[in-house]
Amino acid sequence: MPMTVLASDLAEIGMADAVRQLKEGRKALDAVEEGIRRVEADPAVRHVGLGGDPNLLGEMECDAAVMDGATRMAGSVGALRGHVHAVSVARAVMEHLPHVMLVGEGAAMFAREMGHRRTELLTDAARSSHGAWIERDVETSAGPNWRAGPLAPAAWIAAGRLECRDTVVVLAIDARGDIAAGTSTSGWAYKYPGRLGDSPVIGAGLYAQNAAGACGCTHTGEMALRACTAARVVWNLGAGVPVKDACAEAAADLAGLTGGHLGGVVIHALSASGAPAVVPAGRLRKPIAYWFWQEDMPAPELREASG
Repeated sequence: MPMTVLASDLAEIGMADAVRQLKEGRKALDAVEEGIRRVEADPAVRHVGLGGDPNLLGEMECDAAVMDGATRMAGSVGALRGHVHAVSVARAVMEHLPHVMLVGEGAAMFAREMGHRRTELLTDAARSSHGAWIERDVETSAGPNWRAGPLAPAAWIAAGRLECRDTVVVLAIDARGDIAAGTSTSGWAYKYPGRLGDSPVIGAGLYAQNAAGACGCTHTGEMALRACTAARVVWNLGAGVPVKDACAEAAADLAGLTGGHLGGVVIHALSASGAPAVVPAGRLRKPIAYWFWQEDMPAPELREASG
């Protein structure tokens, strides 16, 4: 099977690093991590790491996860504060702890223990956008003392910002045929403090298994959490379902959800043979594209997703 990288549209700046890792003979997990690290460190990428959107109170909380398809070992962090490379902390959880997930202060404590330098993630641009939104949308509806609580009404106001809940996903297959998946996000813009979406949850936001393939999801994490979408796609692949059909079946399952907060999900998948599919499900406000590279291609290509 060919060496392959499939990534969400936010991964543009990281694609060259991911591809180089594979060409140098590194593992799929290395390609996933390095590709995502570049995105996390770029302040121009609004929804991930440095420059991402804060929670309702203006605090940055980041989520990330990795999964090794060869062993199905995984690591993840949720609501991590003060550390830009959440994906690397997630990988360290997988490799240095008996656990799969750490959240909040425990995740930050472990990051420091692993030698990760504390970083201020809230940029001036993100702080300004947050303040303007609070003044325009929250104080108008909930009053100037909304911070005293309850915060739930403001969370529902934020839930209307469908364009502000993206994630970087990178899936890779290396020269040995091993497959890996990774995600990283600052979560949806102006979320309730402590909210976790699907990105750090194995089986919801990502899943990988050598014999079947890999999947990663973006956009409305609450949907993928309720449907275990990433695992569903990979289990479909393991049953011999073609990759586009595997994603379409999962999209149909998402469409059957009722109640709660509903929104769009974008399903990114690779079969074990390197066949790609990216399928939008539900309500999305813009066309969806993704990045793709295989070893016979001179450079990564930006492709349109298909429904």
